[in-house]
Amino acid sequence: MSATEPLDDDLLFSDEQDADPEHDRTWKIMVVDDEPAIHDVTRLALSDFTFQERPLEFISVYSGKEAKEAIREHPDTAIMLLDVVMESDHAGLDVARYVREDVKNSSVRIILRTGQPGQAPERRVITDYDINDYKEKTELTSQKLSTLMYASLRSFRDINSLEKNKRGLEAVIEASATIFELKSMEHFTQGVLEQMSSLLQTEDGAVYCKTDGLAASCEKDGYEVVAATGCYQNLVGSALSRESAADVVDSFEDAQSTGTNIFHENCYTGLIKGRDGTKNILYLSGIPTELSEIDKSLLDVFQRNASIAFENVELLAEVEQTQREIVYMLGETVETRSKETGNHVKRVAEISKLLSLGYGMDSEEAEILKFASPLHDIGKIGIPDSILNKPGKLDSEEWEVMKTHALMGYEMLKSSNKRILLAGAIIARDHHEKWTGSGYPYNKQGEDIHLYGRITAVADVFDALGSDRCYKKAWSIDQVVDLMKRERGYHFEPRIVDILLDNIDAVINICEANRD
Repeated sequence: MSATEPLDDDLLFSDEQDADPEHDRTWKIMVVDDEPAIHDVTRLALSDFTFQERPLEFISVYSGKEAKEAIREHPDTAIMLLDVVMESDHAGLDVARYVREDVKNSSVRIILRTGQPGQAPERRVITDYDINDYKEKTELTSQKLSTLMYASLRSFRDINSLEKNKRGLEAVIEASATIFELKSMEHFTQGVLEQMSSLLQTEDGAVYCKTDGLAASCEKDGYEVVAATGCYQNLVGSALSRESAADVVDSFEDAQSTGTNIFHENCYTGLIKGRDGTKNILYLSGIPTELSEIDKSLLDVFQRNASIAFENVELLAEVEQTQREIVYMLGETVETRSKETGNHVKRVAEISKLLSLGYGMDSEEAEILKFASPLHDIGKIGIPDSILNKPGKLDSEEWEVMKTHALMGYEMLKSSNKRILLAGAIIARDHHEKWTGSGYPYNKQGEDIHLYGRITAVADVFDALGSDRCYKKAWSIDQVVDLMKRERGYHFEPRIVDILLDNIDAVINICEANRD
């Protein structure tokens, strides 16, 4: 069975002092040899050896079988001093192959020690078994053993440093990809904080320490917290002041005045500048004092990526807002032309979103429907004024012309590759279809009518009946509700009418907030 034997062995090293708590980690040296004397001599020769202020810790095993168990228990072993001949003539070589191929441990430095060099030719062994060095036991004097330790530990340190840096860069790339997917500014900022916190990890995946953070936008009169983690979460949406977080405000002002990212007393402050001059500041507390320069560089690299993503999110938000305003303007233009108010399309948009969420649609798709629904009557642009604004009832010929607006709207929008406009095309085509199949333009029925059209139909008719039009006066809310109940299962899908009636107070509030 393997045994861990630290250097403060009472018999051999009674004058050894305890390791400095600042450097209480050790370099693990696994001695694999079936001769107990080899273990004693090795420990004695290296009794006062340290590397980077860290002492050695010996793991003694006496057979190839024990060595395989020990390397699984101690995957962080730095050096394995491995005998070739133990329970078999090739036991050591079997261990070396096991370490590299089965356990997949490529970082431990394997030093083959043999008293019978002819048993394992050096060139073949080093080539075939991924051995790092090959020594005869007789040539390993105390001085040479010490030199071997320095060289091997430097190699082990550098390999692990490279591996850690590689993992760190992979984490930065993965984290950057994640934040680039976040499209709303609030979600984006929250994601940046969470990803930056996750980058502060030790080799075994455990977090260095509890890391809390916040992000704030720089306003003329101070800072407003837009996202936070941990102890700062209660500050989201509020102004940051010296009374609430003096240290954070001081760090923010230092970052703004210097224009650089700052590491100071277990804290990190990063400045993100928008292309239009806007500034956001990220703050992380609980950064470990032993954070390496590499770790600091990784945080800076990620923060620079976050700055790029921040600009993209800003630009995307601006483009989307512009698109939505254009859509509203198109819808309002149609309503104005037909002597109706533009607020009708706003009410239909908000009611459609409420109904779609109640139906179980996810929030993103509900937003698409909200911004597409103002286009439901876009085809009326092609209807003559004499018909569109006729104060009385349309005759049969005029009604046939009026009905063409559904397909005209669809034809206008269907070729777009934008989600909102495509949804608008569907809504324009289907919002006059009826649940029982008596609508137009295609006499669709039931679920053959697209859900977008079924939802917008309820929102449109509800608001149209409650509003003044050139051909009628507004109905009372009781009259509108009575009609919706009568048309349940005939004109409208029953489930959508039920959602409307279950949320009638919220629907009335939408109408009141957007009155003509």
